[in-house]
Formats: sequence, structure tokens, C-alpha cells
Amino acid sequence: MDTPLVAVTGRRRSAAGLHTGPPAMDALEVDAYFSGYAAHVVAAGGLPLHVPGGVDAAAVMDRADALLLTGGNDVDPARYGAVPDAHTSALEPARDALEIALLAAARERGRPVLAICRGIQLVNVAWGGTLYRHLPEHADTRWHDVALSPDSVLAGLHGAGARVNSLHHQGVDRVGDGLVVTATAPDGQVEGLEAERLVAVQWHPEQLDDVPQPEFRWLVDAC
Repeated sequence: MDTPLVAVTGRRRSAAGLHTGPPAMDALEVDAYFSGYAAHVVAAGGLPLHVPGGVDAAAVMDRADALLLTGGNDVDPARYGAVPDAHTSALEPARDALEIALLAAARERGRPVLAICRGIQLVNVAWGGTLYRHLPEHADTRWHDVALSPDSVLAGLHGAGARVNSLHHQGVDRVGDGLVVTATAPDGQVEGLEAERLVAVQWHPEQLDDVPQPEFRWLVDAC
């Protein structure tokens, strides 16, 4: 079997501070994601494929064997009937649109999907759910435990619970239709969602020490 090709999303941002060229290059843009995502995909036996902005989602998923949605800024509140407020981070509407299209294309083709941090929020919105706008108690807590539902994919990977990192200020509110809550924080906040061939987590497994984290092995093996 060929090495599974995993489509990895990222963000588009200014090149300022990211190069050693002349100042004129500050006006350029870069497409990027943190290298831990690709490192875990490779360690799990996959081949990462960076998905830049502006590509055709269906064409990407025609070729890719799996989809990895990475972290980033807030999902546009307009997508779940809200408006920006003082806590809203810089929005990326073009990224929202591309990732929702990638999700739809992955579902149509039966491709496995792993969604991380912003990814779980985007998945929930794409399935018709809503988000809590600001969760300061989670944004200020670096580590916490999560309880995992029996018979879930996450429980199969970690057991009854896991210790995870916390780097988010938003989270799942009303759960989207067809999604199942499979991980919760001690205060009841949703930390994991699952559907057929979909695992979404609020924490950042790509930043944890053991490589690969089991979520990435699941993604590659599911191909």
C-alpha cells in the first residue's frame, strides 16, 4: 500500500517577521502551520500534504487519503448566528470556507478526519452547532484531565481518561446534529466529538511529547 497522503490545513498571514529578506517582503503573505502537525503525521506513517488557501477542496480530497484540520483563530461568528465581540480574534473567513468545503468533500469520499482545537470548533459549526464565545477559565488553564466515553475512538486510544493541554478560549456550546460528545473536561465543557470516520479534540496532541500521539496513528491507520 502507498503511504497515506494526509491533507493538512493552515493559516495565511503576513510574512513580516518570518523572513530575512528586504523590508519590501513584509508585504507578502505566507501559508503555514506549526511543524508538530506534520511531524506527528510522518511519525504515524503518513505523508503530509499542505493545503494552501484558494485551492479546490474537491480536487484536494480526490487525491488525499485523510484530512487534518489544525488550530488557529476563531471561526467567524456569523456562521453560527452571532457577531464578533471584544474577545474575538482575527477572523479568517476564506479559511473557514475552504475548511468547511474540505470537510464536505472528505465526508462525501469517506475520508477519515482529525480536527484539532479550532478544528473541533469548525466541525461543530459545520454540523450546525454553536460555540461559546469566550471561556477564560480554559484559556488560563494549561493542563487538565478529560473523561472519555466508553466505546469511543478516543477511549480506545487513551482509556477512560487522559491528561491534556489547554490552549483555547472558545469551545463547543450546542452540539451539531450527528456529532457525539466523547470527551469532557471536569467542568463539563466538551473536549471531544466523534462521528463516522471523524475524531475532533479541543486539545493539541501535536504539542505533546510522545510522537506520534495516538490520534495521528488513528488517522493514518483509518486510511
